Amino acid sequence: QVQVVESGGGLVQAGGSLRLSCAASGRTVRIYVMNWFRQAPGKEREFVAAISWSGGTTSLADSVKGRFTISRDNAKNTVYLQMNRLKPEDTAVYYCNAHGDFGVLGGQGTQVTVSS
Repeated sequence: QVQVVESGGGLVQAGGSLRLSCAASGRTVRIYVMNWFRQAPGKEREFVAAISWSGGTTSLADSVKGRFTISRDNAKNTVYLQMNRLKPEDTAVYYCNAHGDFGVLGGQGTQVTVSS
């Protein structure tokens, strides 16, 4: 059975940094793409970043370009979201999902709170 688990959230002051991790674990897996989404209270879930597993092609939402970076560690089946210069409007639950030979799986989310 494959699981996707996020970690690394927390409370940080505006201007600070956090790094989120998302690992796909279980049987040997073949991952195609991993994505990060976020959902703030009272708002729709929105796309944040994506990375392809083979070529490492990345995509970032305009709202985070220049501040967030997505990267991967193929050997660990882990994707990272490095978040710098955080703003209060980045406060949300951040979710990871993975597309692979197991279908599409998502995690439970990790809370990021940015205080002003």
